Amino acid sequence: MKTLMALSMIFALGACASASGGEGDVATYDALKVKRDACVASGGALVLQDQGDDHRLSHFACKRK
Repeated sequence: MKTLMALSMIFALGACASASGGEGDVATYDALKVKRDACVASGGALVLQDQGDDHRLSHFACKRK
């Protein structure tokens, strides 16, 4: 019985985590493309900040050319 309850809690928590939607701060190809296109449209270039983690979207910045 405890195993069944533990499994049902794991599935419930998994559903909550996946239902949040979005990718958060993960620098996926699509997220970087959207951010880069917006940056280029404003006349800049998307660059990784100093000491930035290339896996985090928030570590990229739009710099003026």
